[in-house]
Amino acid sequence: MPPWSSEFEEPIPLTDGRQIVTLKDAGDYIAGLPKEEADLPEWQSAIEALMLVVEHGGPAMFARVGVMRALNRHHVREFNPDRKEHHWGKRKLKRDQ
Repeated sequence: MPPWSSEFEEPIPLTDGRQIVTLKDAGDYIAGLPKEEADLPEWQSAIEALMLVVEHGGPAMFARVGVMRALNRHHVREFNPDRKEHHWGKRKLKRDQ
């Protein structure tokens, strides 16, 4: 069973410049949320993941993913086709040289 002082592999950055580093930091952050926000399904999932990690010794990554999903619930990822150059058909084989 990991203690509350267990650290995440990578800290979770917050919009105000602070970071969530340990499981206790995550618990304190969630406990400080307004009730209407803490009652959202995303935060309820994050709380459940955090409690499972602390009580049953799961990987801290589960709690980190839960908190990250709740923090970024409004962010919509969009596909940008211009972001990456495609290499298909640009390589020449040795036999074609």
